[in-house]
Amino acid sequence: MTHHDIPPALEAAARDRILVLDGAMGTMIQTHRLDEAAYRGARFADWPQDVKGNNDLLSLTRPQVIQDIHRAFLDAGADILETNTFNANRISQADYGMESLVVELNRESARLARQAADAVATPERPRFVAGALGPTNRTASISPDVADPGARNVTFDELAEAYREAAQALVDGGVDLLLIETVFDTLNCKAAIYAVEGLFDDLGRRLPVMISGTITDRSGRTLSGQTTEAFWASVRHAGPFSFGLNCALGAAEMRPFVAAAAKVADTRICVYPNAGLPNEFGEYDETPETTAGQIAEWARAGLVNVVGGCCGTTPGHIAAIAQAVAGIAPRAVPVIPPRLLLSGLEPFSVAAGDGEDAR
Repeated sequence: MTHHDIPPALEAAARDRILVLDGAMGTMIQTHRLDEAAYRGARFADWPQDVKGNNDLLSLTRPQVIQDIHRAFLDAGADILETNTFNANRISQADYGMESLVVELNRESARLARQAADAVATPERPRFVAGALGPTNRTASISPDVADPGARNVTFDELAEAYREAAQALVDGGVDLLLIETVFDTLNCKAAIYAVEGLFDDLGRRLPVMISGTITDRSGRTLSGQTTEAFWASVRHAGPFSFGLNCALGAAEMRPFVAAAAKVADTRICVYPNAGLPNEFGEYDETPETTAGQIAEWARAGLVNVVGGCCGTTPGHIAAIAQAVAGIAPRAVPVIPPRLLLSGLEPFSVAAGDGEDAR
């Protein structure tokens, strides 16, 4: 049902095999133990606020670090690189007073990933770049104030504007796809979809869009309360290249929700779990073998089309995952008969002929 222009090379690769997405940018950056001065570089030496932890800024101040991480994931077998732009939007960058850098952050991050991908791509084995649009640090459908359920600290329009600015710069930087990821609030995601649809209309061309939600705990719901099936009903109008889940859980905990997505979505399924659940120090201990073993089982069960890793996953994890799914056929995208599909927190579906016996 996808209605975006999918590059023929991407279409062919996705038909041919299970594609591999890269692993965690943040945890890889942490291994470099960069201090405040390293984050600032010469250009931001006098910046009035602390910027350590603003990983997106490293695309400007430590581009080599970011390129090396991209290269390590490509060497491990990644087909699709994500840009270093998880927080490169006006709303998240406000924490550092760096809203004015958003366009440059996205454009440069896209360029770095593009350069890394093009350096190793061959006609037989093309590599692709997905422009990452993170969830922002605000939520459009949940009140930040316990005493006032109607309070909001961001509007739909503000989100849409922030997403539009980031997406435009990612496209200018040369990405192949846009990835609306780690969605914890469906309304934020709808603002992102609205923003990229408007951008495509203005550009006169459409890029494939990947949508990835995050199930916050074993209850199987997003933070804004939807089940995986209900989340699909809310976003399927975008005709995404892929739909799926990332973050929050390890592969073992994610299995039932991957199966649920595979059952309802008439598009490709993309899943990238964390390296297990964090330990008491907030670190991820799951070995590449364990993660890859779980994902291989999903692949054999015919549940996935694109797989990779989120928090805690290293090039070692991606290499193990790539090896584990090699040679296993991608999930066949099902043809689902047309029906009315609605959702609140749960899905509600009516097919032609439903309820006729009741008359």
